[in-house]
Amino acid sequence: MTFTISDTTYGTDTPAAKNAMYDDLRPQLQGLLHGESDLIANTANFSSLVFNSMPGLNWAGFYFLKGDELVLGPFQGKPACIRIKKGRGVCGTTVVEGKSIVVPDVHAFPGHIACDVNSRSELVVPVRGADGAIVGVFDLDSPHPNRFDQTDADGIESLVKLLEATLA
Repeated sequence: MTFTISDTTYGTDTPAAKNAMYDDLRPQLQGLLHGESDLIANTANFSSLVFNSMPGLNWAGFYFLKGDELVLGPFQGKPACIRIKKGRGVCGTTVVEGKSIVVPDVHAFPGHIACDVNSRSELVVPVRGADGAIVGVFDLDSPHPNRFDQTDADGIESLVKLLEATLA
C-alpha cells in the first residue's frame, strides 16, 4: 500500500473542521501502519503524524502499562515524565476509568502531573490490546486552554482503533 502524508494546515475552530482533519488523518495513519506489526515503529509514526499534523500541540505520545504504572513510550515534544502510577494524573486516571478524558484546564484537574509547565489542556485516550484490556494510553497536551473537546476525543479514538488492530 502506498500512502501520502499531507502537508495540509488544519483548522480546529469548528467541529466540522476537526472532523475533516480526522477524516484526512485516518488514511494517512492506515498507510503508515499497513503491513507493520512492530509496536515501537507504529507508535513512533503515530505520534509523529499527530504531532506534526494537529495544530496547537506541545506533546503527543504513548505510555504503556507495566504492572501498576505507565511507562513512557514513543512521543514527540519535550522530555516527559517516565513513570506514572495508575490513578495518578490524567494518564493514570484514564487507565482506572477505562475511558478517554478531556481536560480543558489542567490546573483544575486534581493531581495533574505537570511534565511541561506550558501545558494548559490535555486529552488522554486508552489503548486496548486484542483482549480488550488497556495496554497503554495516547496522551495529547496543548499550551492552549480548552484545546480539546469531544470531537477531538472521538477523532483520536478513531485513530487509536487503527493502531489497536495492529496489536492482534
